[in-house]
Amino acid sequence: MLYLALFLSFFKIGLFGFGGGLAILSLIEMEVERHGWMTQQEFVDIVAVSQVTPGPIGINCATYVGYTTAGFWGSVLATSAIVLPSLIIMLSICKAYFWLSNKFQGNPYYEQTLRMLRFTVIGLVASAALLLIKPTTFIDPVSWIIFAVVAALTILPTALSTVHLTPYTKKVTEIISHPILLIVLAGIAGYCIYH
Repeated sequence: MLYLALFLSFFKIGLFGFGGGLAILSLIEMEVERHGWMTQQEFVDIVAVSQVTPGPIGINCATYVGYTTAGFWGSVLATSAIVLPSLIIMLSICKAYFWLSNKFQGNPYYEQTLRMLRFTVIGLVASAALLLIKPTTFIDPVSWIIFAVVAALTILPTALSTVHLTPYTKKVTEIISHPILLIVLAGIAGYCIYH
């Protein structure tokens, strides 16, 4: 019965918990209090530990609550339950995308819509980046230069997607604009400049 309650509680949190980790902490706290799985102080301690461990805070909280409540299998069950709704939704969206791609392949309206969506995504990412630009994070001109270089390299593949490139140029563009490489290089630049 405890395993079923854990699964249903965290599945519900994963299904209706919009806004990321910090936004779903109140839902987790409500379920913990409703079932009496731990005291308020224990929950506060779990939130503190979840914030300092790597990974999303909501998943970390689910893991710790599950472990505290029902041991190893409780942690596996709670973690799986909180992730399962997102997994199902994303697999459904991917399936719909592949079905649409096969059905409308070669359709100029569909292709144009996908091209426009690329630029929409760039706009959304840019707006999120602009929200992070604050006097405390951009403290000198070098910060702006690093930001501009990474931003330019990030949008480079999308900007060049309409241009016919040689296979070699296309491969080089993909390599220099790979997100992991950009994160590592920006981190190294920041460390070298500000350390």
